[in-house]
Amino acid sequence: MQITDNNREVTYNGEDIINILKEINYILISLHDMGSYYAGGISENRKEYERETTAFIDDSRICDRLAAVRARLSAGFDLSAGEDDTDDLERACSDISYWRRPGDFSDKFWVK
Repeated sequence: MQITDNNREVTYNGEDIINILKEINYILISLHDMGSYYAGGISENRKEYERETTAFIDDSRICDRLAAVRARLSAGFDLSAGEDDTDDLERACSDISYWRRPGDFSDKFWVK
């Protein structure tokens, strides 16, 4: 992927990164603990697991949390449009296959 010179190095405030990591940890550890709770013999009821996962996502406002993380990380970039009328972040995300219907998923990892 071609990235403009202005975005080759991006700097963040340490407090911002700590808060971003707290949000990611909250989501990741909670989902892991939920999986362990339901798969670990405490309750093997698939419907309860699905209901609890959905409630966690909705009640903990996971989409709002992730949107805030994305906004904070994006703030460090120069979002000027290039020759193709898109910025570096738009260009980088243009090939993502998002969920469109039941059964859609991605096993691609962008962070390795």
